[in-house]
Amino acid sequence: MRRLIGLVLLSMSLVALPGARSAGIAQTVQPQAVPSQTAPSQPAPSQAAPAQPGQAQALPAPAAPAAPVPEAPQPVPHGTIGGPFTPSAMTPLSPPAVPAPAPVVQAALPHDLSPWGMFMAADIVVKAVMVGLAFASLVTWTIWLAKAIELAAAKARAQRATRRLEQAASLDEAAQAIAGRKGQAQGPVAFLVAAAQTERERSTDLGEDGVKERVAISLSRIEARAGRSMARGTGLLATIGSTAPFVGLFGTVWGIMNSFIGISQAKTTNLAVVAPGIAEALLATAIGLVAAIPAVIIYNVFSRSIAGYRATLSDASGEVLRHLSRDLERTRRAVALQARAGLHAVPAQAAAMPRARVE
Repeated sequence: MRRLIGLVLLSMSLVALPGARSAGIAQTVQPQAVPSQTAPSQPAPSQAAPAQPGQAQALPAPAAPAAPVPEAPQPVPHGTIGGPFTPSAMTPLSPPAVPAPAPVVQAALPHDLSPWGMFMAADIVVKAVMVGLAFASLVTWTIWLAKAIELAAAKARAQRATRRLEQAASLDEAAQAIAGRKGQAQGPVAFLVAAAQTERERSTDLGEDGVKERVAISLSRIEARAGRSMARGTGLLATIGSTAPFVGLFGTVWGIMNSFIGISQAKTTNLAVVAPGIAEALLATAIGLVAAIPAVIIYNVFSRSIAGYRATLSDASGEVLRHLSRDLERTRRAVALQARAGLHAVPAQAAAMPRARVE
C-alpha cells in the first residue's frame, strides 16, 4: 500500500513539473515595467492526497530538480535610466522616428503690392504726385484725340482747296471754285483768296508792285495765324513731356525718404518691411514716365503734321500770288489797249470836225 501511494505522488509531481516550467518561462519572456532580476521559477509543490483514517502518512518522494531556465534579458523602456537597451528577440525592431519638417513661416507683407494697393498705402504727398501725373496723362490723350481729328480735317480741306486753286484761270474763278455750291468759303485757303481780292479792289489806282507787296504781307499773316491755331494745345504736350519725369522723381525721392524713416523706427532691415515703401515710391516714377513718353511722341508727330499743313498753306499762297499777278497784268493790258484805242479815235474825230475861220 505504501508503494502504491508513493507511485501516485511521483506521477503527480511529474505531471505538475512541465506546467510549472512553462509558467516560469512565460513569466521570464514578458517584459516588466521596471527592470528587475527575476528568480528562476520553481516547480509548484505537489499537494499530497489526504490520508485516510487509520492509515499512516507516507512521505513524498523527492522530486527531480528542474533544469535551470536561462534568464531572458529584460528590455529597458525608453527614457529610463539604466543599462543599455537590448532589443528582445521576441519583438521586432521599429524604424527610427523621423522628425516632421518644421512648417515654413513666411513673413506676411504689411501692404497689398498691387498698383491700387500701393497707391492707397502711399504717403499723401506721393498720392498727390500720382494723381497729378494721371491727370496729365489724361490731358495728353485728350489733346491727341481732338487735335488729330482737327488736323486731319484741316489738311484735307487745304489740299482740296489748293487743287481747285491750281485748276482755276483767275482769282475770281478760284474763289468761286473754293466756295463750292453753298457759296460760303471756309478755311485758310479761302481766306487767302479773299484777302487778295480785297487788296486788289482797294488798290485800283495804285501801282502793281505795291499791290503785290501788300498782298504778300496779308497772306503771310493768314498763314501764321492758321499755324498758331493748329498748334494750340501742343505746347502743353511739350510741358508734360519735359516735366512729368521730374515730378515723378520728386514723388520717388519723398517715398524713399519716408521708407528710410520707417526702417529706422522699426529697427529692422527685413525685405518684407522695406520693400512696400520703396515700391510705392517707384510707382510715382513709373506713372511719370507713362505720362511723359506719350506726350513727347505725340508732340513730335503733331509738330511734323503742322509743318506739313503750313507747307500746304504756303503752296496756296503762291497760287494766289500767281493769280493776282496775272489778273493785274490783264488789267494793265486792258487799260493800255483802251488808252491806245482812245488815242486812235481822237485824230479821226479831229479830222471830221470843220476848221474854224481864222480872221
